[in-house]
Amino acid sequence: MARNTDADQTTLDDDLRMLTDTLEEVLQYSGDRADQAYVDIKAHAEQALSEVKSRLADTTESYYARAKDAVYRTDDYVRENPWHSVGIGATLGLVLGLLLARK
Repeated sequence: MARNTDADQTTLDDDLRMLTDTLEEVLQYSGDRADQAYVDIKAHAEQALSEVKSRLADTTESYYARAKDAVYRTDDYVRENPWHSVGIGATLGLVLGLLLARK
């Protein structure tokens, strides 16, 4: 179930990146620059855009840190229990081989 959440989160991150790119383009090419309402809306949109970019950067760093932590924990486990790791690898290989061999 955690994998679905991670996949949904990744899709959400991609959607937010696309939205921020689109918003940047709209802000560059739209509106009458002399209109005060346009200036206010543009300032508000730019502030919201910078907040979203900041959150995305934090989220990306969080994903990277969690992945790095998982790699280190896996490496430590394999070094401390080499025969368990060989058994797990052999079992996974057998299961995958049986699944791929089915017709």
